[in-house]
Amino acid sequence: MTDVAHAPAGAPAPGPDVRKPHWAKRRVLWPLRNLWRSLTSMRTALVLLFLLALAAIPGALLPQRELNEQKTLQYIADHGTLGEWMDRVQLFDVFSSAWFTAIYVLLFVSLVGCLTPRMIEHVRTLRAKPVAAPRNLSRLPRHVEHTVDGTPEEIADRINGRLRGWRRIVVTRPSSDGLGSDGAGVVEVSAEKGYLREFGNLVFHFALLALLVAIAVGKLYGYEGTRSLVADGEQSLCNNSTAVYDSFRAGSLVDGTDLSPFCFRIDKFSATFLPSGQPDMYDATVRYSEGPHPGDPATWNTASVRVNEPLRIAGDRVYVLGNGFAPTFTVTFPGGETRTQTVPFVPDELSTMMSSGAVRFDTPAGLYPDEDVRRKNQIAIEGLFAPTANFTGAHGGLVTSSSPVPNNPVVAIDIYKGDTGLDTGRPQNAYQLDRQLIEQGRLVKQARVNLGVGQSAPLADGSSVRFDGYQRWVSVQVSHDPAQNWVLVSAIAMLGGLLVSLLVRRRRIWARLVPVPGERRTVVEIAGLARTDQAGWGEGFAEQAADLVSENPDGTTAARRFRPRRL
Repeated sequence: MTDVAHAPAGAPAPGPDVRKPHWAKRRVLWPLRNLWRSLTSMRTALVLLFLLALAAIPGALLPQRELNEQKTLQYIADHGTLGEWMDRVQLFDVFSSAWFTAIYVLLFVSLVGCLTPRMIEHVRTLRAKPVAAPRNLSRLPRHVEHTVDGTPEEIADRINGRLRGWRRIVVTRPSSDGLGSDGAGVVEVSAEKGYLREFGNLVFHFALLALLVAIAVGKLYGYEGTRSLVADGEQSLCNNSTAVYDSFRAGSLVDGTDLSPFCFRIDKFSATFLPSGQPDMYDATVRYSEGPHPGDPATWNTASVRVNEPLRIAGDRVYVLGNGFAPTFTVTFPGGETRTQTVPFVPDELSTMMSSGAVRFDTPAGLYPDEDVRRKNQIAIEGLFAPTANFTGAHGGLVTSSSPVPNNPVVAIDIYKGDTGLDTGRPQNAYQLDRQLIEQGRLVKQARVNLGVGQSAPLADGSSVRFDGYQRWVSVQVSHDPAQNWVLVSAIAMLGGLLVSLLVRRRRIWARLVPVPGERRTVVEIAGLARTDQAGWGEGFAEQAADLVSENPDGTTAARRFRPRRL
């Protein structure tokens, strides 16, 4: 005998065992799932894309440290406390800042999580059959009805043949489903087109994702170096070390030991200007050699580099960024020995190319055996270069420039003697003398003169400074971006996908063919439905539907009228 326990009278019946979910699900798993769903939604991707564009605005409006550190420091100094706070929030390092990188990474993750399910769903849609006809076609936005001679099968073949370019199926249903008369079958034609719309949409977003990846790869493996070269055919630049550049900016994965091997030099530079002084065109004649062994420069290839027309060599691009004048000075020391230098001056006024700069001369070897005496007899020059001199002031001693074209080149210089700082080992401004040396009396001004080409200024100790003329100098940039072709391909794919998604329209059409009892005639119901409001059928749906069931033997009229952009 088995004992059975009975519940006391009036007690509720035991319900199902309902247990609360584990705390880890409620506190960790579910919030993470909701966060992931929010992050991978298309709305979030659009918001992040907008934020990325918004975050790039400071990088375009404010000076960036990686491009011009001196200008950035000057901007911070001019704006005081505000500039310091802007520097703390990385507004001068926008594209390498933590907040810009965070937006970039979140957008990347959002696009991947958003597009992957859509791609899987699109593949399933492509493999699926067109949707069966709804039971009540008259409720659809577009609906017509015709009575046509012929059996349902004949009419179905006619419609099926005239819906070329549509995915379609023909289904025969028994009359027992209540749609047709007793003993007669009902034929339904389902057709759909416009699958390329979603495909174009996916292509656009995946191309955007590829564009982001290509830009990131280019930043990681790319580099840019700038250098000012005198256009005299003598000064060369070989891309074999980062030390050959005035400034070098490399990606995080570039250590500077595997640069593309090539060399080039600038033989000639010409610039044309508009009457207003605005530059019209720059043209640099360049000789170059590709490979680790450049060989004799006389055998190098020749090319012309212009604005937006770089020299492409060894996977790198060489651009012309700017230009200026490099005056040539010759210093004659008391012993009769001379030293000559051609030094670039930086333009202070772009409209007239009024330029400023500095030159430092060490004494010839053996002239002053004592090191202290030698340091006290070095020569330094600081001043201005005017391409087309214009003398103003009370005594005509103030030099300005009236044109960027070098019609009357003149220099207005201060000549110093003493310690130029060449032996200190400290870096100095290439375009300005060290103010501390002047203030400490270690560098003493000897003269202030205006010199034309060929003129010289004597000094008290028997030395002299001569202005020999000028050369043109060119600022060039060597840029390496291994992903630039992928950026172009991605941009083209984005444009193509966008056009396809805008021009292709997703639509469905159904036809139900019901035989008329006792006659060789068929009642045809045709209905159409656009998947989006923008993909409407337009006017003339009734005429288009009539073309589908017309008795035109070749169906050319129907096919021609049923394939245009309206459908």
